[in-house]
Amino acid sequence: MNQTKLMRYAVIGFVVLMGFLALSNTTFLTIDPGEKGVLFKRFGGGLDKDKLYSQGFHVVAPWNKMYIYDVRIKEGFDKMEVLSKNGLNIAIELSYLYQPLADQIGYLHDEIGPEYLNRILLPQVRSATREVIGKYLPEELYSTQREAIQDEIFEETKASVSSKHVHLDAILIREVQLPETLRAAIERKLKEEQASLEYEYKLTRQQQEAERLLIEAQAKAEANRILSSSLTDRILQDKGIEATLELANSPNSKIVVIGSGDDGLPLILGNN
Repeated sequence: MNQTKLMRYAVIGFVVLMGFLALSNTTFLTIDPGEKGVLFKRFGGGLDKDKLYSQGFHVVAPWNKMYIYDVRIKEGFDKMEVLSKNGLNIAIELSYLYQPLADQIGYLHDEIGPEYLNRILLPQVRSATREVIGKYLPEELYSTQREAIQDEIFEETKASVSSKHVHLDAILIREVQLPETLRAAIERKLKEEQASLEYEYKLTRQQQEAERLLIEAQAKAEANRILSSSLTDRILQDKGIEATLELANSPNSKIVVIGSGDDGLPLILGNN
């Protein structure tokens, strides 16, 4: 009899233990940092979309279910092939930063669910990429217009997913792969354009230097013209007399006046 009771208590204890363990996984739960929860009430109206549960410990009735979303920014990658404006096939690799809108995860779960990346975001990224790149030539994507194309893909995708309770933070074009012959032709064209720009720069510099020399020569000519017009015969005679007096006063010279020159100045002869 005692052994029968013992077996009965053991079975009851085992059932209680299993029930507790089963309930503990659904009744007692923790929401980690960077996460939000939304509760589905099986007997209380279904999904409570407007009430969110923040990080920490929570007790949930075993017949209800908590759906937990990571609301931090995440990075995704995608490789795809698209057609350019002239019909050439281009392989492109993108990365994008995204996150669910934390205050709208109830609506996100109700309308789309946890697979929102594959259901909403990724198809929109691919669609916008094909549409935008289809308007450009390969050389524009490969060089000059790459940043503008990247921004255009971002803006178009962001506008599409914003109404789906998802925030798109950025889209980056990581790599562009063109057919080898086309890539070589584009690189050759870019080198030729660079050489042409350098030649134009040198011509501009030479022209500027020629203009500088011309302006300098014109300034010197104008200065000489002004100086020549100011040197009258009277001024020249005065300058000659001053120079003669300075020479006559020199201690190393012996001065002999033997007459006058055509300009009226005395002629000075002398040596040490």
